[in-house]
Amino acid sequence: MGDVAGVMIAVDGGEVWADEQGDGEGPPLVLLHPGVGSSEIWEPVLAPLTERHRVIRYDVRGYGRSPAPVSSYRQDLDLALVLGHFGVERAVLIGYSMGGATAIAYTLDHPEQVAALGLLVPGVPGYPEPDPPELAAQVEPLALAGDLEGLADLGMSWWGGAGTPPDTEARRLLRGVLGGWFTSYAHEEQLPSCYERLAEMALPCSLLLGELDQPVVVKRNEVIASRIPGCRLVRESRCDHFPTLRVPGAVVELVEDLYRRVG
Repeated sequence: MGDVAGVMIAVDGGEVWADEQGDGEGPPLVLLHPGVGSSEIWEPVLAPLTERHRVIRYDVRGYGRSPAPVSSYRQDLDLALVLGHFGVERAVLIGYSMGGATAIAYTLDHPEQVAALGLLVPGVPGYPEPDPPELAAQVEPLALAGDLEGLADLGMSWWGGAGTPPDTEARRLLRGVLGGWFTSYAHEEQLPSCYERLAEMALPCSLLLGELDQPVVVKRNEVIASRIPGCRLVRESRCDHFPTLRVPGAVVELVEDLYRRVG
């Protein structure tokens, strides 16, 4: 994970690792990672982003450099504490998959603190259609057996459709966070339902979807974008659930477009 020192931030009943780089005018840029990778997944886009912006990223409890949780927690409440630590009163949030759900929940509860919202292949709390049952059916025996290599292979078959085998970097990132899936399961509290509130959003927003992602994710992303007023939908034909690896230039452009719209 490189030589970035970062800082440990106290959160309710635990701590999370965070990193701050770059400088620039305008609101700080806060990056919320997915469940398929830690904050390291932002590395392909960090250099161009930190040239223009103050960039903050952190690892959710149990992921990357953050210790496993030992008590109950909620991701949006941890985000609030990270922002408070860095003295951020208003930010541009970029939420990726799991991080997208957190960013949506935080934006709805704290609209005055979010200048713009970028969503990469996001989820949304309260979405009415469940994940495909066949995924759970394939995950369960592997999880019960503690077969992390099998889970990594399954994850790549589901979410890595744009890669060329062995797709080493995407698989390494995914394999590296599988322990976090297990350690967070018993402690993470659900985010408040947000799906029915998406129309309340009134800020610059863009959503990037990968057309080679799972069809259920593509559909969910289309629906989310359609329900957020003025949301710009960016479709990437050669992208799956790993946009920072597959289309880093498109991710950077999405961010820069949001800053232009903030003014």
